[in-house]
Amino acid sequence: MELPQPAPSEARQQLKELREIVLTLHKALLDSERTAYELIHGPVASPSAFLQLLIGDPWFSWLQPVTTLIVQIDETLAAKKPPATDHDFVQLMGDTRALLTPSRNEGDFWKRYNTAVQRDPAVAVLHDQVQQRLA
Repeated sequence: MELPQPAPSEARQQLKELREIVLTLHKALLDSERTAYELIHGPVASPSAFLQLLIGDPWFSWLQPVTTLIVQIDETLAAKKPPATDHDFVQLMGDTRALLTPSRNEGDFWKRYNTAVQRDPAVAVLHDQVQQRLA
């Protein structure tokens, strides 16, 4: 599918705005998953214990694609030599759309993500904001 090509500075700005929403969505997903985890396993003792769970516990591994996407966006926006191009910005917006929109191949990520959207109103609102930004 061919994505529309925004004006040069417009593409960078659109990606920066999308990044802010995706970053907030990521935080909401972390909070939502932590709550779900704690309902089953009990409270997480500290922020460092939670970080260790994020890194090593399979419960949270499905969030890795969102984390990776944010890193890719940050690296692209910060690229200096060579500088990122409008194509790079548009491609990352397309990657975001592909990740956060259901597809015929609805794997584990989409199932877990959709569960979080259905379970948590904050995640649902942010999901809608991402979809509106990508429309």
